[in-house]
Amino acid sequence: MPLVLTPLPGLPLIQPGDPLDVLILKALEGAGISLVEGDILVLAQKIVSKAEGRLVNLARVVPSPHSVEVAGQVEKDPRLVDLILRESQEILRTRPGAIIVEHRLGFVCANAGIDHSNVKGEGTDAEEWVLLLPEDPDRSAETLRRRLEAVSGARLGVLIIDSHGRAWRTGTAGVAIGLSGLPGLVDLRGQLDLFGYQLRITQIGAADELAAAASLVMGQAAEATPVVHVRGFPYPLREASLTELLRPKDLDLFR
Repeated sequence: MPLVLTPLPGLPLIQPGDPLDVLILKALEGAGISLVEGDILVLAQKIVSKAEGRLVNLARVVPSPHSVEVAGQVEKDPRLVDLILRESQEILRTRPGAIIVEHRLGFVCANAGIDHSNVKGEGTDAEEWVLLLPEDPDRSAETLRRRLEAVSGARLGVLIIDSHGRAWRTGTAGVAIGLSGLPGLVDLRGQLDLFGYQLRITQIGAADELAAAASLVMGQAAEATPVVHVRGFPYPLREASLTELLRPKDLDLFR
């Protein structure tokens, strides 16, 4: 079966408290898609964060002295730096304009994934508002998956993605930050290649590969297509979590 990714049109701008399952089902109906066994829904992190009320008004943030000190080093708003530090376990690297951290969820990213783009809260100054990552993206994916499965009667997968940079490449790419019902890693160790050689180290970051493909379909600016329907995923669905994609610190050569 070919892998087919279809962005869902017609989704409204998401507000805190909006029922994503209801809105996605309506968008699927509008696109003429019925959910079947093995389908996957990929969601941009922003709509999950917005629905969960993860918007923060910088005008209400009082930065700590440490945040003010770090802000001076990286040339960022101390209020934003305060939020970055709250959302992080450890600062790994800094330079003017960027703070690379280990997020409290365990992965490495810039600025704790906090974003200004495509974010608007109450009031007149959109730049005062920022958006944090979901509190628990795996749980968010699991909750949405169960609701969609209850309606469709089909076994599904749900993937929540964000755009991250990489230590060894320029440019961002879509990566998984939360998943339910589909594998993060696909372990091919022990299988034979085309010439009978037994694979020894090959593990595929299947969730990240799908995240990158879906991100390409979603776009990064004003496309307004934050949900992608996927059919034909080439690996069996199973229970999984983000943890299987996180490299242990003692194996991380970039720390």
